[in-house]
Amino acid sequence: MDRVEIATGLSFSRLVYGMWRVADDADTSPAYVEAKIQACLDQGITTIDQADIYGDYGAEAVLGGALKANPALRNQIEIVTKCDIVAPIGMYADKPVKYYDTSRAHIEASVDRSLTEMGVDHVDLLLIHRPDPLMDHNETGAALDDLVTSGKVRAVGVSNFRPWDWQLLQSAMKTPLATNQIEISLAEIAPFTNGDLAFHQQNAHSVMAWSPLGGGSLMTGTGQMAERLDRIAADQGVDRAAVAIAFLLRHPARILPVLGTNNLERIKTISDATKVNLDRETWFTLYEAALGKEVP
Repeated sequence: MDRVEIATGLSFSRLVYGMWRVADDADTSPAYVEAKIQACLDQGITTIDQADIYGDYGAEAVLGGALKANPALRNQIEIVTKCDIVAPIGMYADKPVKYYDTSRAHIEASVDRSLTEMGVDHVDLLLIHRPDPLMDHNETGAALDDLVTSGKVRAVGVSNFRPWDWQLLQSAMKTPLATNQIEISLAEIAPFTNGDLAFHQQNAHSVMAWSPLGGGSLMTGTGQMAERLDRIAADQGVDRAAVAIAFLLRHPARILPVLGTNNLERIKTISDATKVNLDRETWFTLYEAALGKEVP
């Protein structure tokens, strides 16, 4: 499995396993969660994506159950988690409204809780989950710097930030932001032309892609896109998912797709995307289908 250097001394597997649905599975036992992680490791996928809010603020504890049952797993994986969303569910069920909180107090408390839930002494990457309109970039930036200095996190980054959000936060930090996790897929192609990927590519920032299968729509859809995915998949002996992920891997920004499924057999095939060869013409047949028209 190809790897990408996210920060000095820290690299991620090119494909990332996303655990946003892990708490929704009928089986959340430590043994079954470990089986999912092992299926990833068998393919060279070592990076696990989490967030405090996943599973109604319960997914980190599900991962923690597996790590506590088999502590040796921790040294085989890199853990990504996120914070700043406060939603009226789970431990915040009493809140009257969903909001974002990038205050120092909230970030520090969220990290401490994540470490406790997962039973680890550090996370490899902490992301600010959503841009906060009330963010004091000086306070937030200093808090993130201090978390790196403390050793509780190895690197910090953001999610769903636009270039100007990134620049504002980075301007108040000593630590380089490591990555931006944004929505990119054949169902969400705006980042290819709206400046998001161009900004990060120009500055050699890593980019992670959430919902790279369009929330499953690329797997179940019909029409021109489905026909082209199926044709390429048949030619290369893989399924639609592998082709859709290969579309992202082909981009020179070296996108890291984050894939989440609770189906163990599907987890075992995640790396099929790395076997797909998309030449420029084939890539553009998919891009054209995503646009719904010929390129200008």
